[in-house]
Amino acid sequence: MKSRYCPHCGKAKKACICQWITPVSNDVPVIVLQHPDEVSQPLGTARILNLSLEHCHLLVGENFSENLELRTLLGKPDIDWHLLYPADHATPAGELQNTEGRKTGLILIDGTWRKAYKMFQLSTSLHPLPCISLSGIAPSNYRIRKSPKAEGLSTVEAACLALGELSGKPQDYYPMLETFNKMIDFQISQMPSGVYERHYGKQAR
Repeated sequence: MKSRYCPHCGKAKKACICQWITPVSNDVPVIVLQHPDEVSQPLGTARILNLSLEHCHLLVGENFSENLELRTLLGKPDIDWHLLYPADHATPAGELQNTEGRKTGLILIDGTWRKAYKMFQLSTSLHPLPCISLSGIAPSNYRIRKSPKAEGLSTVEAACLALGELSGKPQDYYPMLETFNKMIDFQISQMPSGVYERHYGKQAR
């Protein structure tokens, strides 16, 4: 029996995003820690990062304390990993000073706010890592999966903003936002007439 899902992006074949993926070279390596519940989300955006970025690792789980792959990645001697997480002591990404001869690495947690908090609490291997935060956050374009927080962004939006601030080259990551926007536009186009307006307001493009 043929699968209904694309083997590359994991989306339903009729909603496949592979046609919109643009390869992106990133000097800042990325690790995405994805909650298992996000794997099958039709509107999940972590896969956009994994398919687009040249240097990206996508790990699925809830407690990464004993995850060998993460431990190996964190042990790389030439990368200073930073966790994008709204801790009180977080350093704004744009103010981070690079250590000479070493790369800055970015770790993101892909899950709802509640699940991301639980993942961080469980994953003690993340606790020693320095945290970074975002500045100048614009409203999210995640128009059909609203966050309970006004500053809430999708994983791909947060990654693009963080990578842009860390590298000083935000334009390099615009192609991933284009992929994200096309995915959202497609999903809205598949809704029966009037459904989007009733549930989300008259913001469809």
